[in-house]
Amino acid sequence: MKTLLLTQSEVRSALTMEAAVAAVEEAFAAHGRGETLMPGKVYLDLPQHAGDFRAMPAYAGGSAGVKWVNSHPENPERFGLPTVLGIYVLSDAATAEPLAVMDATYLTAARTGAAAAVASRHLARPGSRTVGFVGCGVQAPTALAALRVVFGDLEVLAHDRKPEAAEAFAADAGGRAAGAAEACGCDIVCTATPSHHPVVERDWIRPGTHVNALGADGPGKQELDGGILRAGKVVVDDLHQAIAGGEINVPLAAGQLALEALHATLGEIVAGAAPGRENDGEITIFDSTGLAIQDVAVARLVYDEARRRGLGRRIDFRA
Repeated sequence: MKTLLLTQSEVRSALTMEAAVAAVEEAFAAHGRGETLMPGKVYLDLPQHAGDFRAMPAYAGGSAGVKWVNSHPENPERFGLPTVLGIYVLSDAATAEPLAVMDATYLTAARTGAAAAVASRHLARPGSRTVGFVGCGVQAPTALAALRVVFGDLEVLAHDRKPEAAEAFAADAGGRAAGAAEACGCDIVCTATPSHHPVVERDWIRPGTHVNALGADGPGKQELDGGILRAGKVVVDDLHQAIAGGEINVPLAAGQLALEALHATLGEIVAGAAPGRENDGEITIFDSTGLAIQDVAVARLVYDEARRRGLGRRIDFRA
């Protein structure tokens, strides 16, 4: 059997955000029902290179695969490369034959944005009309595209430590650049930074706000003041990953947050086993670490669409 090879442009061509949101929502529901397999994320830390690699295997919806992905925050300035680069290997679960090898750089950004939209569907106020971004890098456009699938044409406020990044994103999004406090006054707030200290203060978050904390994905990372977590309903994508390196990891280790204070996983909420938002005044927080089940769901979607459209090229690795 020949393996389908897909470049980043082909992955982009095969993947609509509407389809990604639907696939990720179903993956979370299946995870909440206990129908998936997802071993722990394996980290290869390389401080000498100011980064790390992660291996992320999963089985969901009859498909199996693994993503090899990195986080090198200094890449853009040092090498002119993205912070995150990835490759995905999708396999036939029954025969173990490799179905596809595809770029996972855009796939990662798309599935992370889709997860934020799914969380916001269940945790943000239904009439949400504004979204603020703290951090306007690669993740912001896909998060916005996914949120607009759910909420329509949201008004956008953008903030970044680099003003030019906020200005560029705001211009593309039809919004405007703003200070951090103003951006955090929106109905929905998305944080997507590699910060190891809080960049969002408690006083900036109003009652009724939903926060998608997308940046913390490793030990020591933190974007939100711990008071925000204590004041709100905290939902994690996966408990073990969140404890190890999600937004909750630093407050938990410092004794500023009790494990018992966590509300539920997003999968439990999507599957109907736990409630989402329960009133207009509560603050809700989604701690997104990024799950391998999201990757395999979207990779299978890309593979099926690419085959339907004749994208990519095939190679026999056993030749």
